[in-house]
Amino acid sequence: MSLTGIHDWPLDESMIRQAIAEAQEALESEDVPVGAVVARRGSIIGRGHNQRELLQDPTAHAEMIALTAAATAMGSWRLEGCTLYVTLEPCVMCAGAIVLARIERLVFGAFDPKAGACGSVYNVVEDGRLNHRVNVTHGVLADSCADLLSRFFATQRAKGKK
Repeated sequence: MSLTGIHDWPLDESMIRQAIAEAQEALESEDVPVGAVVARRGSIIGRGHNQRELLQDPTAHAEMIALTAAATAMGSWRLEGCTLYVTLEPCVMCAGAIVLARIERLVFGAFDPKAGACGSVYNVVEDGRLNHRVNVTHGVLADSCADLLSRFFATQRAKGKK
């Protein structure tokens, strides 16, 4: 497992487990099981899981929901000093929102080789041309995060979906 950026293994693993619990919530509405939590000073201030199917909203990604909840909790769209923990590498939309929210740190589990925008396909969050860069740590509980997604898509294919 390769890890980059600042890393606090016990806290990061604990928070990714919280994000995995959020991902489990997405399964109830047959959404892709991705979960996210935003923490500040070790306390969770925002949670989210994919709700695209439930809300019929293409922007209802786990990260977007968690960022909105955190901004509400802080009373500001500037989430300076916060860390976003997510089970899957964020897409371009979510990576852009992470930069705009001024997230200090991003920790994710599994890479997304098809749509990842934090190191796989693109690297929006560390792009020096933007006004903010995010410290990234990847690979935390990657196998658990990837397994959840693999099992979901295998089940969907067996049902003739996705």
